[in-house]
Amino acid sequence: MSQLFPDCQIVPLPDFQFAFQIKGKERLRWHHSPEYSRPFFYPLTGPAGVPLTRIGHPGAPNHDHHRSVWFAHHQVLGINFWAENTGATIRQKRWISIDETDAEAILAVELDWNDGHNPAPLLRQELIAAVRANEADELFLELQTTFHPTAATLEFQKTNFGFLAVRVARSISSYFGAGTITSSTGQVGEKNIFGKPANWMDYSGPVTPEVTEGITYFFHPDNPVAGTERPVCWHVREDGWMGAAPCMHGPLETTRQSPLTFRFLLHAHANQLHADQAERIYQAFAASPGYQIRKPEKRHTTATVVRKS
Repeated sequence: MSQLFPDCQIVPLPDFQFAFQIKGKERLRWHHSPEYSRPFFYPLTGPAGVPLTRIGHPGAPNHDHHRSVWFAHHQVLGINFWAENTGATIRQKRWISIDETDAEAILAVELDWNDGHNPAPLLRQELIAAVRANEADELFLELQTTFHPTAATLEFQKTNFGFLAVRVARSISSYFGAGTITSSTGQVGEKNIFGKPANWMDYSGPVTPEVTEGITYFFHPDNPVAGTERPVCWHVREDGWMGAAPCMHGPLETTRQSPLTFRFLLHAHANQLHADQAERIYQAFAASPGYQIRKPEKRHTTATVVRKS
């Protein structure tokens, strides 16, 4: 494709949204309206074009904070950024850059975490979201995020909830649907996986009567993890959600001098989990360099995102 019409594009939309398109087809959308407590991605689609995630819990209205794919944390200086109606909010302050090529589309944004009392944010979250697809039209969402505190230090306290969470579609859930949750260790089901270490987690199940797809969630081995347990332990539920829990065994501190950075990869794949394929993807992700934001060479452009060399 030409530079004017790259295969991977990001389309700004009304109502505080960005659509990620691959070859003219929307595969992912970023929502950052201030009407919500925090931003989120929805939908995230597999090769069949069906959403693999959902908004809210299939049976419990007190889980409306479960919005597809989102960032949050349950205890930041004792403040709950996880639940609804706590006063704490995560707001997009600005978008930093949009990069579009045939290989991938990258959106970088800046988010403010506010406690609801002090007008100044507790921290600034820099988020880079890169979307690409393979030859089978399977989607990859690579996320890199850095937490910059406004004070000299800030503590993310011990909790199972945070930082990146995924709520899968009802039909993929192992309880409400016919899905299966599997860890990188080969264990299956919530009872065998909850609180256990793993490099990655997969939730796969039917998305139509004829089609099975799933999401594999990869946690980069260089990510910070509290305590001595390695790799990271996971909070997973049979009702349809999964999240790596780097603060499960203790707090993590981010500082101005050394802000915490995390890298994640979500693979929206066809069919049931192929563990060998997932392991190859994990190894490639583990060996890949991260992203950096830098000043661009072209005019009329504030910033660009590139891989670190």
